[in-house]
Amino acid sequence: MEFVKGENRFFKEDESGKLIAEVTWVPSGESLVILDHTFVDESLRGQGIASELVEKVADTMRAEGKKIVATCPFAKAEFERKPDKYNDIKA
Repeated sequence: MEFVKGENRFFKEDESGKLIAEVTWVPSGESLVILDHTFVDESLRGQGIASELVEKVADTMRAEGKKIVATCPFAKAEFERKPDKYNDIKA
């Protein structure tokens, strides 16, 4: 799925403009972000979209040389489930 990059978020809207998927983060200093929210519309759940969103943030922060603190329950669980994928950017 393709996501749009907004200010401190990636998101996807349907053809009517309704938000159907989103991940947000808050900058905390120059080298840290707090990943605080993921959302996937009920009609799309179970397809791995939230995991894609978390991965998109992780890839972006790696490229920017930043670390992530996950406070969103889903992102936190994702970091714990996939340590090989996320330990390098986990603060």
